[in-house]
Amino acid sequence: LPTHAGSSLEPEECSMEPLAVPEEEVPLSVAPGPVGCQLFGYVGIESVLDQMKIKTMKTGFEFNIMVVGQSGLGKSTMVNTLFKSKVSRKSSQPGQEERIPKTVQLQSITHVIEEKGVKMKLTVTDTPGFGDQINNENCWDPIIKYINEQYERYLREEILITRKRKIPDTRVHGCVYFVPPTGHWLRPLDLEFMRRLSKIVNVVPVIAKADTLTLEERAEFKQRIQEDLKTHAISVYPQEDFDQDPEDRVLNDRIREKIPFAVVGADQEHQVNGKRVLGRKTKWGIIEVENPAHCEFPLLQDLLIRSHLQDLKDITHNVHYESYRVQRLNESNRP
Repeated sequence: LPTHAGSSLEPEECSMEPLAVPEEEVPLSVAPGPVGCQLFGYVGIESVLDQMKIKTMKTGFEFNIMVVGQSGLGKSTMVNTLFKSKVSRKSSQPGQEERIPKTVQLQSITHVIEEKGVKMKLTVTDTPGFGDQINNENCWDPIIKYINEQYERYLREEILITRKRKIPDTRVHGCVYFVPPTGHWLRPLDLEFMRRLSKIVNVVPVIAKADTLTLEERAEFKQRIQEDLKTHAISVYPQEDFDQDPEDRVLNDRIREKIPFAVVGADQEHQVNGKRVLGRKTKWGIIEVENPAHCEFPLLQDLLIRSHLQDLKDITHNVHYESYRVQRLNESNRP
């Protein structure tokens, strides 16, 4: 066969065998080193935490909480006590006559709270009318619809070709369910609500107005509620399935032993031993809401804000929203 002019390749150089790589050019192994690799000097990896903190302080973050329960259980007072400010629906709309609505109505109000330079956009959703009717059949449907609408709103923003740099997050991160302090078992309404809602949102049950029960009644009622939840396979927050490591499991097991929290809310300060404390004044003394010996409000505050706030948001995004997203995308892909 004729060869091209100027070609320096000879027929024997066109063999299909791979070229031999010189021994000194063989790349070194890229296997990962041991987990506890020792550094020879300061690198600055830990400064990533400071970068994340600075960025969060600039942009702020969002937290959305829902309170559900019958009228008169102290939902608005509890929210005001949690955030130590007038953030409830009733506080923001004074002077309006409170009437029990004929159906469940969801009302949301948003505030921006700032503490030590950290801004939080807080949205509180109240559910007036829940459980207040003679016939409470399907009274949870508007609540389920609202929660799914927030997932749908986030999904529509997420699947756009040109998405926003930061998608507004209106998804409900936690639902605090107020159980009436009857001292008996959970009502069918309570069981049915938590059974349905625990599948789509983080449900945190609390015993409302726990100061109406003695300590013995409170402990017995709490044990009965735990038995009811276990019997009906209702998984409230923090869920055992989502514990990431043994340390988280140990911490969450302690919390699960004390759920539901027996709480008392108060938005008035009183003088106790020369200090101003939040509490409820009675003929027999002052019930301090932030005193663990009086009620378990500090445990609820720690769970929702100080220790598990980010975990509530993560589980909402990675578990509840993800399951909704998979379901919706599967529906849209069906012929």
